[in-house]
Amino acid sequence: MNLRGIVSVSGKPGLFKVIGQNKSGFVLESLDAQKVKLVVNLSTAKLASLEDITVFGEDEDLKLVDIFAKMKDSASVPDPKADGKVLRDFFREIAPDHDEEKVYASDMKKIITWYNIIKELPLFTEEAEVADGNQQVPEEEVIAAVEEVKAPKKAAKKKAGSADNS
Repeated sequence: MNLRGIVSVSGKPGLFKVIGQNKSGFVLESLDAQKVKLVVNLSTAKLASLEDITVFGEDEDLKLVDIFAKMKDSASVPDPKADGKVLRDFFREIAPDHDEEKVYASDMKKIITWYNIIKELPLFTEEAEVADGNQQVPEEEVIAAVEEVKAPKKAAKKKAGSADNS
């Protein structure tokens, strides 16, 4: 499973793919059907890479990647809106070593929701890449993505400006 470049943004629902970086933050694209692009400023938002997320465990923390792999092998995954008891029973099955006092129902709901978002994506069956630390997005791609994000805002400003002139 290759979760490199997939992030969660504080205050934003869903998951995002990092498609570029600029001086102040990252250019992200949502993983839902809308493929909304946004620029996230690092001074105002927190990003969490799914690759680095862990769940509290009794002895040691459990990697989210391992939990997703067990969910994939599971017979059925409950609905994220299911009762807390159903979610807890499911987590006892797929992550028996999780710390039941520190892992809340909201955490379980979020993990199941994330799983439902990524389970159909090609990256879910890809092997994780070995990090070489030198991967950079070409500057042209970053500029194009930032311009794409800014374009609707410019059009809206022009419309507002033309309304003022009438």
